[in-house]
Amino acid sequence: MAYFDKRYHPPGTPPGTLTEVSTSAEKPLKIRLVDYRADEITIRDDLTAGECSPYLQRDSITWVHVQGHPTEAVLDELGAAFNLHPLAMEDILNTGQRPKIEPFEDQLFIVMGLPSMDNDLVEVRQVSFFFSKNFLMSFYQEEFEPFEPVVKRLQSDGSRLRSRDADFLLYSLLDIVVDRGFPVLESFGMQLEELEEEILGGNRSETLEKIHIMKRELILLRRMLWPQREVINQLLRGDHDLVHENTMVFLRDCYDHSIQVMDLLETYRDMTTSMLDIYLSSVSNHMNDIMRVLTVIATIFIPLTFIVGVYGMNFDPGAGPWSMPELRWPYGYLLVWLLMIAIAGVMLAFFRRRRWF
Repeated sequence: MAYFDKRYHPPGTPPGTLTEVSTSAEKPLKIRLVDYRADEITIRDDLTAGECSPYLQRDSITWVHVQGHPTEAVLDELGAAFNLHPLAMEDILNTGQRPKIEPFEDQLFIVMGLPSMDNDLVEVRQVSFFFSKNFLMSFYQEEFEPFEPVVKRLQSDGSRLRSRDADFLLYSLLDIVVDRGFPVLESFGMQLEELEEEILGGNRSETLEKIHIMKRELILLRRMLWPQREVINQLLRGDHDLVHENTMVFLRDCYDHSIQVMDLLETYRDMTTSMLDIYLSSVSNHMNDIMRVLTVIATIFIPLTFIVGVYGMNFDPGAGPWSMPELRWPYGYLLVWLLMIAIAGVMLAFFRRRRWF
C-alpha cells in the first residue's frame, strides 16, 4: 500500500535537478495570494507566479499558497520570482520528505507532515513552507485546503494576524498542521475501543489482522510526526533572526501541542501492544478451556472403556467358576451399567470439587 505519492529521481540525476513524473492522480494547480497590512487585505485566486512577484515590492506581508501538484515549469517560474533554492524545490516536487528545517540565505525552508484518516488508514501528506521577512509561501498537493481557517481569520477586522509580522503567520500555519494530529488520534482511540469490545466479545481471526494494521499505522504516524517536534524546537532556539521574540511564546504553545500529540501516540502504541498480548492470551485461554473439557471427557471414559473391555473378552462361563460368572447373572448387564454411571458420577463430582472444569 502506498502512503505517499513518492517521486524519485532517475539514477544519476544531479542534486537540485527538478524531475517531473506524470501521474494520473495529479491535482489541479491553484495559486492563491493573500497580501495584507493591519488596515487592509487583498486576496486573489488562480494567479501565476509572474502576477504574484510585484506584491513583494510592497510594504506588506505576502502569503502565496500553492494548492495541487506543481509542474516543473511552474516551480521554475516560482523559484525565479521568489529566489527559491533549487534543492528545496526538488523536495517540494518529490513529496514524502522527512519533516525538517533548512536555512537558505535569507529564507527558511520547512517541511511538515499533515496527517489525515482515509478509510481507517492514516495518510501523512507533505506541507512545505518558504519563509522570509515579508513573505511566506506554502505548498500542499491535495484538494483539501487545510489553511482556510487562517484565511478567514485574516479577513476579520482587528485580527491579531494582520497586526503581526510574517513569523506569526508561519506559527498559525504550523499550529494547524500540528493540531491535525488530534482528530487522527481520536479516530485511533475509537478504533481501539471497538477492538477491545471485539476481543472481550469473542476471538475472531479478523481481530488479529485489525490489531496488526493499527500497530503498523501508528508506527507510520510516529515516524512522520516525531521529527516535527525538532522542527519547532529549532525555531524556538532563536538561531534564526526571522523569528521574533514576541512570537516565541506562541511557538512554545505549538511545541507543547506536538508533545501532547506524541504522548498520546505513544499511549495508543502501548495500548495496541497490550491489546495484542491480551488477544493472544485470550486465544490461549480459550484453547486451554477446550483442552480441559476434552481431557475431563477422556478421563471419565478411561475406566468405562476398561470395564466394557473386560466384559468384551470371549471367555466361556461354563469352563470354570472363575471364567466370568457375571455373564450368567440375570441382572449382570444392569449392574455393569450402574457401576459405570456411578464411576462417571464420582469422577465428575471430584473434578467439580477441584474446579478443574
